Amino acid sequence: MDLKAMASYVGFANLPNQVHRKSVKKGFEFTLMVVGESGLGKSTLINSLFLTDLYSDRKIPKAADGVKSTVKIETSTVEIEERGVKLRLTVVDTPGYGDGMDNKDSFKPILDYVREQFESYLRDESGLNRRHIVDSRVHCCFYFVAPSGHGLKPLDIEFMKQLHDKVNIVPVIGKADTLTPAELDHMKRRILDEIDEQGIKIYELPGCESDEDEDYVEQTKQLKAAMPFAVVGSNTLIEVCGKKVRGRLYPWGVVEVENPKHCDFVKLRTMLITHMQDLKEVTQETHYENFRAAQLSGDTPASQDLIDSPVNGKRTHQVPNVMLEKDRALKEKEQELRRMQEMIAKMQEQMKSQS
Repeated sequence: MDLKAMASYVGFANLPNQVHRKSVKKGFEFTLMVVGESGLGKSTLINSLFLTDLYSDRKIPKAADGVKSTVKIETSTVEIEERGVKLRLTVVDTPGYGDGMDNKDSFKPILDYVREQFESYLRDESGLNRRHIVDSRVHCCFYFVAPSGHGLKPLDIEFMKQLHDKVNIVPVIGKADTLTPAELDHMKRRILDEIDEQGIKIYELPGCESDEDEDYVEQTKQLKAAMPFAVVGSNTLIEVCGKKVRGRLYPWGVVEVENPKHCDFVKLRTMLITHMQDLKEVTQETHYENFRAAQLSGDTPASQDLIDSPVNGKRTHQVPNVMLEKDRALKEKEQELRRMQEMIAKMQEQMKSQS
């Protein structure tokens, strides 16, 4: 590099590399929630997505247990490393959802959990040590729809209405290999129509800029067209034409999990990985900020219940109302300004009388 080029080179072009190195060293956090009735392949799909086994010690409940079934919240955390990049993945499962005789309140434990994570983050953010805040907020929710129905059930609609402004909802049709291509297309259109009619906001992929790569634009277009994603999960390797593939073996043939012609598994994984950062940003800038503004302004009754809400068996302290403190400080400053203005007015009158 000659002297003229060096004189015009500052060096801030290396800033992206610095951010990349720092991010890789720190690692990434992501929380994924899966909600749906039992038997839709939620656990299998998660294991297939991340090539891990999060549910090795799970026990299958008996049919009699479903009569008095209650929704539980189970979290599993696993550290995944790929090419030096570390991901701390937390999967929040909801066994018992939709399995009871009376499911009208099935969404309440899930709603409480999402709200508790927001409250926990707000407490940590309002505390003294804010450098090492653990982000346990739910960044994405895969909501599984049964393929046996004719669209969304009343419980599905109620759940989405209660949580669509608090978490990024991605509708997923489980065990899609039970439907023919024509039935699948009809069900996708019906689900989207019902979501639109009910005013439900699901996660929308961000639009592409004019200078984006053509392949990325085409990929985004295909992902948008595939929603809701129809998936098939399997952790079993089957030999097809001399090649090992993950799939499901039937008397009439094999359903390949990673074959785009058979299901939307690859598209769902691509959406999750390529837009993971956007899911986190929407959670921070939209869902959490709305919750935070409502809490600090005192518009929600939950802000009054923080003292008595047990989290992990412990009593929590009420979040300080920062807005009230700011209002009080502004009033004091206004009073001080008035006093100064009165003093200046008196001094000016004295100067006029002396002159």
